[in-house]
Amino acid sequence: MSDNRSTNAGGSASALVRRGTKAAHRILVVDDDISIRRFTTEMLMRSGYHVDTAEDGAAAWESLQSNSYDLLVTDHNMPKVSGVELVKKLRVARMTLPAILMSGSMPTEELNRHPGLQIEATLLKPDGVLELLGMVKEILHANDGAREPIAPPSSQSQPAAAGLQL
Repeated sequence: MSDNRSTNAGGSASALVRRGTKAAHRILVVDDDISIRRFTTEMLMRSGYHVDTAEDGAAAWESLQSNSYDLLVTDHNMPKVSGVELVKKLRVARMTLPAILMSGSMPTEELNRHPGLQIEATLLKPDGVLELLGMVKEILHANDGAREPIAPPSSQSQPAAAGLQL
C-alpha cells in the first residue's frame, strides 16, 4: 500500500492566494517506516505545511519529477533508492531543492565522500524528529529570503540579433 498523499493544513493553496496570504510551503517526506512517516507528516501539517509522502527513494524521485517542493525530508536507509542516492539524483539533475537527511544511522563516510550534496541538515532518529520542525522553519525561512521572482526578459533588454552569426 502506498502512503503517498497530498494534504494541505488550513485549506487549499488557491484559497490562501485568494485571501492574499502566502501559500503553504510544500514538503516531501520520504521514509520507509510508516510510523515515522506519519508522525513527521502530522507534525508538519499541524504547523501549516503542505506535505506529500513517499515510502522510498524511488517513489520520491517520481514525485519530484512531477511536483514542485520547497524542501525534501528523507530517511537514508530505504529500499530501492537510499536517501543519499536520492539527493545525488537531485544534484545531478541540477535541482537546488534543500534537503534534510533524517536517519537512524548517519552515513558519515558516504557524506564525506560527496561534499557537493549540499544537505542542509542531518538529524538522528528518533530524537531528531523532535528537532525537525525547528530545522524546517529555519531552512525555509532562509530560502524565502533568497527567492526572488524572475521576470521574463523584456524586448528592450534583449541584445540586437542583427550582429549575431550562427
